[in-house]
Amino acid sequence: MNFRNRIKKSSSGKSKIILANDLDTKSVEKLESVTIKNINTLNEFLCAIKFNFHLILPLGVKNLRKINKIAHDVGLQTIADIKLNDIGNTNMVAAERLWESGFDAIIVNPIMGPENLKAMVLSAHKNNHGIISLVHMSHPGAKLGYGVSIKNFESKKQSKLHELFLEWSLSSKTDGIVVGATVPEIIVTCHKKIKGKCDIYSPGVGTQGGDSKEALSSGANYLIVGRTIFNAKDPVKESKRLKELSIEY
Repeated sequence: MNFRNRIKKSSSGKSKIILANDLDTKSVEKLESVTIKNINTLNEFLCAIKFNFHLILPLGVKNLRKINKIAHDVGLQTIADIKLNDIGNTNMVAAERLWESGFDAIIVNPIMGPENLKAMVLSAHKNNHGIISLVHMSHPGAKLGYGVSIKNFESKKQSKLHELFLEWSLSSKTDGIVVGATVPEIIVTCHKKIKGKCDIYSPGVGTQGGDSKEALSSGANYLIVGRTIFNAKDPVKESKRLKELSIEY
């Protein structure tokens, strides 16, 4: 079963919430123990868990394999959020290390160009792994970069950077795209152009100002949530609330 179908199965009738397990501590032992605790405590309210670069680096392959297995055992998919962007060979080697660590999907940056992006997708799909492409981030300054007008050298037309990234993501047949919950109008546009060909993953709910209901009603398939859960007085209660909200859409 491919990644897109696996995460759909994990979320079906359960939850469309992906935990952004982006912990900030220098202790490898604490990173591992808290991550495992989060999986065991919150898994019934999630469909997947995401790990950012700053957590993947200190944990290493051995610890990541252990954590990914625990996540898989409770029915969660796992996503490596490293926004991979380099020359083809470097991308492939990095991806192989992440697959060996047990990840199901990788978030990449399409700025690498459509040729490298397509190569990554083809390689990942050979073993039913997934590639999720960054189209528009959720932080406050994101519009300054992703909203820049550029000239598309193929079509000779002017477009926004995020529009070009969407075009490349679709032509490369990525499994999903990342569009921040803080730009619901862009989620709407992407949803219309995608026409079900891939899924929309939206970070930035709550802490960064994104609205979960608006993101889902705009066309997001999954919400990526971290600090809104971790900073809540009752993380379990907040996770349950988000889960119940997500399955309404």
